[in-house]
Amino acid sequence: MDKNRIKGTVKQAKGTVKQQAGKLVGNPTLEAEGKIEKAEGTIQKAYGKARDALRTS
Repeated sequence: MDKNRIKGTVKQAKGTVKQQAGKLVGNPTLEAEGKIEKAEGTIQKAYGKARDALRTS
């Protein structure tokens, strides 16, 4: 398993927590940061998945 898949999953989780915390405390900046971090994690995870696919083919 590519390390980018793991790091992407962690980044997605951190982004989700930040997003929810922003909603909870009414901080739109924190909420937006969470959405961005979550999206970055999704991209990083997809990159790792693609690298794994190339390695196995």
